[in-house]
Amino acid sequence: MRIRTIFLILFIVLVAAFVALNVDEFTRISVLSLGFTTVQMALGLVMLLLLVVVTVVFLGSTLLMQSANLLETRKYARDLNTQRDLADKAEVSRFTELRHYLDAQSVAEREREAMVSAALDQRFAAHQQMVLKRLDESDNTVAAHLGQLEDRLERPSPLLIRPQ
Repeated sequence: MRIRTIFLILFIVLVAAFVALNVDEFTRISVLSLGFTTVQMALGLVMLLLLVVVTVVFLGSTLLMQSANLLETRKYARDLNTQRDLADKAEVSRFTELRHYLDAQSVAEREREAMVSAALDQRFAAHQQMVLKRLDESDNTVAAHLGQLEDRLERPSPLLIRPQ
């Protein structure tokens, strides 16, 4: 229990004890003026009744405020849960969107790599053909030079004297 509730209960018990000890004085009849008329009533009972009414009004207003606060807290908790759910859905949506984006980028990168690989393969094939062609030309050139050298060696030279 809260300290305020304890004090309120203690106050009510003290007032009840005071009334119980002085019940004769509380019930003694006296003339009371209401402003426009006078009545004969027990002043102690009137004051006790007013105290009870004020206490009930105080408790009612406290109960009403607590209920309103509780309802407002529940409403805020519901709104907070709704906002949290929306934020979670948005986060999941962002992650899904990011995954799709990354998948698309990955596919595009693989396509670029395939295109670059195909272009490199074509260039390597072209260079290989060119190297083979040059090798073939070099072989032909070397063979032609060797053929010329052989022809020169096999032909008698006028400068060379042959032994008889």
